[in-house]
Amino acid sequence: MTGSDCSATMDPGVIIRPYRECDRQQVREICYLTGYMGESAAWYWRDFQSFADIWTAYYTDEEPESSFVAVRSGRVVGYLLGCVDTARSPSPKSAMTSQIIRRLLFLRSGTAGFCWRAVLDVLRDRGVPSGGLEDARWPSHLHIDLLSEARGAGVGRALMHAWLGRLAGVASPGCHLATMAENENAIAFFERVGFRRLGPPTPIPGMRTREGARMHQQVMVRELSAA
Repeated sequence: MTGSDCSATMDPGVIIRPYRECDRQQVREICYLTGYMGESAAWYWRDFQSFADIWTAYYTDEEPESSFVAVRSGRVVGYLLGCVDTARSPSPKSAMTSQIIRRLLFLRSGTAGFCWRAVLDVLRDRGVPSGGLEDARWPSHLHIDLLSEARGAGVGRALMHAWLGRLAGVASPGCHLATMAENENAIAFFERVGFRRLGPPTPIPGMRTREGARMHQQVMVRELSAA
């Protein structure tokens, strides 16, 4: 994918640029507004600060040079948060555990149900693989989220192009991501930009659909030689 490929298909009113410290609050808000397969996370996790800390704080505060934002009319409408070396960042599990303990989320309305359900799921799923990927073939990882107004206009592809350029600059051999297996649109997008599924989906402790069915994580990978 070349730079001209991106500009030819992306909304001309959107600019892709490196993340800046002044973007932090908007990134956190987008994270929460898109935290359930592109929809708000508020229905299952009613604590904005902890959710945003779990999924964005490392990237914006510790490795901002690996993140990019999409801006329209001066407003952030999407982001890609990256980590060159996954071993440097806390896993989602450890980040979530830290927030649960620090903010007493087991005892707070709006998060207690998820937390206790996650504990029961972990006990029930003993022996079932879960968590992130630690593999030298794909040491880098990313999170990408767009507001609904920025979808379907090439913005996600342009953010991914910027990220792959960053990884090429540091000679990373590959990257991975994890998405909800039930999010068919996200999986289709990642496959279009060169990712492939790695292994079967695995259950996500505590996570349910609105109808109460269990949800699953799909790990996807891309070798950088294909960039």
